[in-house]
Amino acid sequence: MIGLPTENDPRLEATYRSDRAWSGVTTSGDGRVFVSFPNADRPGVQVAELSASGQIVPYPDQAWNTPHPGPEAMEAFVQVNGLRIGPDGRLWIIDAGAPGVGSPAVPGGARLIVVNLSTDTVSDIYDLGPITKARSYLDDLRFNGNHIYLTDAGEPGLIVLDLATGELRRLLDDHPSVADQRPMYADGQLLRTPDGSEARVHADQLEVSPDGRQLFYQPASGPMSRIATRWLDDPLVTPGELADQVETWLDTPTTGGTAIDANGVIYLNDANQRRILSITAEREVETLVADPRLVWADAMWLDGEGDLWIPVPQLNRSAGFNGGEQAIEYPVWIYKMHVGAIPAANDHR
Repeated sequence: MIGLPTENDPRLEATYRSDRAWSGVTTSGDGRVFVSFPNADRPGVQVAELSASGQIVPYPDQAWNTPHPGPEAMEAFVQVNGLRIGPDGRLWIIDAGAPGVGSPAVPGGARLIVVNLSTDTVSDIYDLGPITKARSYLDDLRFNGNHIYLTDAGEPGLIVLDLATGELRRLLDDHPSVADQRPMYADGQLLRTPDGSEARVHADQLEVSPDGRQLFYQPASGPMSRIATRWLDDPLVTPGELADQVETWLDTPTTGGTAIDANGVIYLNDANQRRILSITAEREVETLVADPRLVWADAMWLDGEGDLWIPVPQLNRSAGFNGGEQAIEYPVWIYKMHVGAIPAANDHR
């Protein structure tokens, strides 16, 4: 058994609590807070705004958070896996389009749903169905000018959306850099699905360098790879040429989430040792914080005040990763830690 931290770090501020596991948090410039729930423990609201008192309010309304009874996704979420406020100030919600990793996709479910925060209404929906496969599970997204990059954790690959043209392309299909090829561990334990097999989450975390020139990405178990975005953005590059440009950048541990700051420092959760690592552009790795409360920290968020937001859903204790046994200890929390760094302008404002 590995040694886990035993003392709480006073720099971690417990900010919000919930009786359901949340996997993502994002904040607006005027202080609004939004969260996503992956239905890892039980179904319910999938996107919510948190009031100052911590009340969970379905967002953009209850209708979007009420599953449609038909066989196709309508104006309702299928499975929200993450969300973030983009450089345009709007809330971008990624609907994985399937009820879980490895589950069949719901027709019309894989989408980017964009909400105007001024009106609290959906302003755009991008259908991602044309580039999904039978068991795709769209996982996360990042911005880079007119391009959006997404990961597919169910059918390993990267997806590029050109906002200027609307063109969708699927890249690096089944390439070793996007495929989860080694076991995932958390708290020293091998993660297993309900049927007892080793859990696998393919292309998951991704970050764009502050200058927009590099994309860093990895399956949940690592390692992290890097590729110049100019190769991803050019539709004339062949699959073979693209594969030749992939670099294995760093041997990273099993992680639930990452963030990046304006200096190019990547913040990465080490799920196996309950700590957050900081990784410089020169690949220098340090422990930012280790704390017994960091039980599978997930998609982190860096705000304009220099605070790192850390949702802790304990997903390794969920039935899907714990051999079918539900062992999440409630409440789950979102923590904040002041790191004194601001987000990159190409990521969000």
